[in-house]
Amino acid sequence: MAMSGGKEDGDPMMEMNMTPLIDVLLVLLIMFIITIPIQTHAVKVDLPQNSQNKPNPVNSEKNKITINAAGEVAWNGAPVTEVTLRQYLDQSASMNPEPELHFQPAPDARYEAVDRTLAQIKRSAITKLGFIGNEQYRNDF
Repeated sequence: MAMSGGKEDGDPMMEMNMTPLIDVLLVLLIMFIITIPIQTHAVKVDLPQNSQNKPNPVNSEKNKITINAAGEVAWNGAPVTEVTLRQYLDQSASMNPEPELHFQPAPDARYEAVDRTLAQIKRSAITKLGFIGNEQYRNDF
């Protein structure tokens, strides 16, 4: 009338209950994973700088177009072609807020070069245009 846990009556139980052992091992594994510090390997590398990158020639506040006596057009002091000038003007017109554009032809500049440049400025939809150097002519008229 005694109870036994074996297959036959009277035989001792030969299998060990593994569930508590597995539970304890899983808890230990989780604790081990949590306590491991996060490994961050950072290697500092000084990368070479590309010297061919030119700063943006379009200033966000104001830009200056000058025309010398030979009819050469310059954007902020650097000579430009008509195509490059148009690109700079379009880029300037697309900025928000639009930068001021100062226009300063030389007194002895050819009217044709000045007119051609003003036509490009008008086609580019620039709204903030100012003429520089006109004050020197105020007593001539």
